Amino acid sequence: MKEYLDFEKPIVKLIEKIEEAKKKGNEDKLKRLENALIKVKKKIFEKITPWQRVLLARHPQRPYTLDYIERITDDFIELHGDRRFGDDLAIIGGIGKIDEFSCVIVGHQKGRDTKEKLRRNFGMPHPEGYRKALRIMKLAEKYNLPIISFIDTPGAFPGIGAEERGQAEAIAETIKEMSLLTVPIIVVIIGEGGSGGALAIAIGNRILMMENAIYSVISPEGCASILWRDGTKAEKAAEMLKLTALELLEFGVIDEIVKEPLGGAHQDWDESARILKEVILRNLKEVIKLSKEEILNERIEKFRRMGI
Repeated sequence: MKEYLDFEKPIVKLIEKIEEAKKKGNEDKLKRLENALIKVKKKIFEKITPWQRVLLARHPQRPYTLDYIERITDDFIELHGDRRFGDDLAIIGGIGKIDEFSCVIVGHQKGRDTKEKLRRNFGMPHPEGYRKALRIMKLAEKYNLPIISFIDTPGAFPGIGAEERGQAEAIAETIKEMSLLTVPIIVVIIGEGGSGGALAIAIGNRILMMENAIYSVISPEGCASILWRDGTKAEKAAEMLKLTALELLEFGVIDEIVKEPLGGAHQDWDESARILKEVILRNLKEVIKLSKEEILNERIEKFRRMGI
């Protein structure tokens, strides 16, 4: 059963009427209602606020990394473990094919139900998750394979155990080593891009961002708690943080916005994956032509230019 956010309530009422018209077989009414639904969706999503984007990015029915992998890759083989401590299921990685391109794919993975959310630690990696991601990306360099990285995390896990095992060092090491890889890297922010936990595997030649995703140094709630000592002012903080795709494109933090189906990616996983696959392939065909030196220099210069 689909879940709807508060600002989507007008859509819910129309969907209920559409289902009723389907049951009665009233084709004329059904067509009118479907047209009305498209108009209402356009009206709502043309004026969407930064905070509403945050809610969409966190939508529990939004497609996650494995949902995209299932739809855009063939023969995906998942690899496990960091060879030091364990296998962090908040990050997945492996090898697969996107059409004719063999790729290494890494990404954050959240859970759907309570059991899986706990198993995957709500998509918040431990240091062994980043070490696993880096180990897999090093394989990409060894076999000269491009890397696709999917970003969707509230942030790295801040627990005591993670800190004891070197969380900050693992993030820093992954950022440093990823910046020096000589194979093309395409990063896609598909949901939440939270703090260093997101940036750790987001150093790419091309940084793509889904239309309703967010990317920020801190969550709106965390920002509000620091600035005003009031987490309930998250909506105000979301506007100040400039965390939406359109704002980040203007700042040069990302390279391209990936359109989502009308109403958000959670409305149609297949169509969302189809659009994303086309954009990934187009960018992949561009960067794969570059020499190793050009790949490295382009990536380094991209991040040097940010903030100028």
